[in-house]
Amino acid sequence: MTIANATLYAQRRMQLAAHLRSTSAAAVAIIPTAPERARNRDSDFPYRHDSYFYYLSGFTEPSAYLVIDANGKTTLFCQPKDLEREIWDGYRLGPEAAPQTLGVDAALSIKELDTHMPKLLENQQSVWYPFATHNGLESQIDGWLNSVRARVRFGVQCPAEQRDLCGPLDDMRLVKDAHEQDTMRRAAQISAQAHIRAMQTSARMLRAGQDVREYHLEAELLHEFRQHGSQFPAYTSIVAAGANACVLHYRADTAQLRDGDLVLIDAGCELDGYASDITRTFPANGVFSSPQKDLYNLVLASQDAAVAATKAGARFTDPHDATVRVLSQGLLDLGLLQANKHGSVDDVIEKRAYFSFYMHRTSHWLGMDVHDCGSYIEPSEAGNTSTRQDPLSGETITSRPSRILHPGMVLTIEPGLYVRPSADVPEKFWNIGIRIEDDAIVTATGCELISRGVPVIASEIEALMRA
Repeated sequence: MTIANATLYAQRRMQLAAHLRSTSAAAVAIIPTAPERARNRDSDFPYRHDSYFYYLSGFTEPSAYLVIDANGKTTLFCQPKDLEREIWDGYRLGPEAAPQTLGVDAALSIKELDTHMPKLLENQQSVWYPFATHNGLESQIDGWLNSVRARVRFGVQCPAEQRDLCGPLDDMRLVKDAHEQDTMRRAAQISAQAHIRAMQTSARMLRAGQDVREYHLEAELLHEFRQHGSQFPAYTSIVAAGANACVLHYRADTAQLRDGDLVLIDAGCELDGYASDITRTFPANGVFSSPQKDLYNLVLASQDAAVAATKAGARFTDPHDATVRVLSQGLLDLGLLQANKHGSVDDVIEKRAYFSFYMHRTSHWLGMDVHDCGSYIEPSEAGNTSTRQDPLSGETITSRPSRILHPGMVLTIEPGLYVRPSADVPEKFWNIGIRIEDDAIVTATGCELISRGVPVIASEIEALMRA
């Protein structure tokens, strides 16, 4: 780890400490990393750290805890040096080297956790930790607090409050600094090249008369991710051929890519702890049919409208509202919805008649997690509520004002259309599923699309696949 990065993580810890101090001069936060998880009898799943823990430390080893008090003093518990275990499992930093390497104030062996944690909790008014994120953490903290209570006759005070650390950490993580943005740009560039590789492989194999399966394209994605230094896929890749593209969370499987089918790929790599998330839909043979192109251009137009609505000062819901209006008008224009039955575009939106073709939201936060943390409600307006009746379910829904976008927030923009066979839908559109997704950094004047290293215009996709 470089000194510059160690300084960055120290600044984040001090920012968190300032929040603790604003609530109480005697407060302490406990942040564990993720546990290792057994895959089967003989091996574990590939290890991935906890995002909150990594955000504050940059430390990727398992079996570790951070403790941060209101003054900013940080204590790390980590695995001790063990030459025999390191032969089998790999290098450990160890408590002796951790302060200088990570910039923490003190480091102790994880074996001493139960001995030293009660001492760190003594005479604190409140203890903060991420609620409902680590199985067993609440019971651990109860045990440590019981040890503190056992010493109250000696003048020791026990924390009287337990508070959720997710809220302040979510707000910190919601706006990405320059280092985070740069990492996410690089992740998006790698993922864009992976999508290009999959597109070209599909066309090349079909032209050669080869049997092409969804898993062939998934293999190309994974190769490109790892080839350029990505540690993991950010999520399980979706490679959906033909009608499979109408299944939102379909997983790459064994289905054959057929000449004339569309292929939907939703895939992104994780790089240095940060996710990318890109979706492209393309013709398996490299040439869109007319119905495919009509629907594709409609989805692209809706994405263009959403991109234009994504800017500082706008609401998080504005891109979705822009998407829905363009899609609703297009569904009427193409005859997938009939005006004599559904009315005008405003009627379609009010009645949510578009929902059978577009049933998900247009955006989500993106960062260390592919569906990153952060409230979608504007904190200063959380008390302003309104109710409405959902026209489809009849359910009464309570709404609050949507989050205001600020520079440095990162979100996806991913409209789609999914057309299943239906008697009132023209048959030429049946079994077509299309989604176009890009990653956007909010700027003062608009947004920066960091995933456009892979084209979205239909003619450019066709040209790419001819190459």
